[in-house]
Amino acid sequence: MSKALTIKKTSSEAVALPDVVPLSAPLLTAVTEALGLSRDIVADDEQIEHAWTQLPRLLRRIPPQLRDERIARMCIAVASGLFDAAINYVWNASVVELRDKVRRFGIAVVPQVLDDKDFDEDSLLDLKDAELLDLCRKLNLIGDDDFFFLDQCRATRNSFSVAHPAAGTVDEDEFLTFLSRCQKHALTSERNPRGVDTKGFLVALKGSGFKKEQREEWQRRIRETYDAQRELLFVMLHGLYCDPNAEETARQNALQICQALSDEFSPKVNAALVDRHQEYKAKGDDARLKASMQFFEKIGKLGLLGDADVHSVFTAASRKLLSVHNAWDNFHNEPPFADRLEQLARKNRVPASAQPTFVEAVVTCGTGNAYGVSRAAEPDYHRMVKAFSPAEIAIMLALPKGTTAVAGRIKTTKACEKRFRALVGLLDPKSVPTSAKAALQKWKP
Repeated sequence: MSKALTIKKTSSEAVALPDVVPLSAPLLTAVTEALGLSRDIVADDEQIEHAWTQLPRLLRRIPPQLRDERIARMCIAVASGLFDAAINYVWNASVVELRDKVRRFGIAVVPQVLDDKDFDEDSLLDLKDAELLDLCRKLNLIGDDDFFFLDQCRATRNSFSVAHPAAGTVDEDEFLTFLSRCQKHALTSERNPRGVDTKGFLVALKGSGFKKEQREEWQRRIRETYDAQRELLFVMLHGLYCDPNAEETARQNALQICQALSDEFSPKVNAALVDRHQEYKAKGDDARLKASMQFFEKIGKLGLLGDADVHSVFTAASRKLLSVHNAWDNFHNEPPFADRLEQLARKNRVPASAQPTFVEAVVTCGTGNAYGVSRAAEPDYHRMVKAFSPAEIAIMLALPKGTTAVAGRIKTTKACEKRFRALVGLLDPKSVPTSAKAALQKWKP
């Protein structure tokens, strides 16, 4: 007696099939002769042998958990020379896996993507194969190339398998191609994105402030969803933060999510956020535009905006720092404003148009006044001076010749002159432009 057909699933996912051709050949001949039919109504022995020897290589590529009874029946069909039946079994296995992909994505989330409130498990089972492929593409469960090849397989199955009266026959090579495409584009173990329940997410955002574990869970879900939904979610979070009528708790929850994931924003996400920002500007929606500027600043993406927007942020922050510096109790009040400007400069390029205002603010506060300098803010001033670009260094070294407040202090107060020289000592000589070399020599400590 022959051995039973087995598909061995080991840790290496190896597949071992018995040599059935010597057994199937006489069996097929005997059956067809008994019915008075020609042997060529099924594949000949050479075709069966060729397909059978190629099966293990293709089966190894199918994850063990997907090698179910349909795949076993496919093997039996191949051993019998019934490639049209084998095609049907492979296709059925592919359809089952595609449905499972939709289930793993989240049937409850699908209506939010399709805008179809009635979609449920029964709707999934009622989908025609072509509709299922289209749904999987919309959910990003398969790509455009997957859709193209699987749609070809669907047409082949409909015309050349036992599922319908066949328009023709398929040979062993056509079957192997069919199996290879189904394996590669449907029967895979690649990551299956899960959809984010947008309604549930909004409810959570508008609830209490996120705890660490809660925030991390939503971040994980966003990371695991598909690209198109991720883009929509970030635009939604940006819009929520910019909404003047939104509760501050919801705004901060939205901001924290975006801050944690901003380094993972795709080019499409960045472009979508900038587009929304420009819409606020075009509509003259000053409240949302101001909030949008803050949003880009806080997530470290200010550089995505045009120079005019970045200029505005830097000059406003620089002037605010100078204003606080020149006010009462400045040594106590300066640190948070100095810290904000330092973070801005560290994360973004200072536009050339904003450099004079920026440099003047940093050097003025870093030089201090007759009473001293804000010790708590001084490290921020030092970091900014050390990071000055050649153009900013030239502006700094020209300040003593001007008519600004810091120029007057350097000229009239020895302590201020000494602190200015100390700031000059922080500059990298290699970054000093040739035109400022003489001034560097004059003011070096």
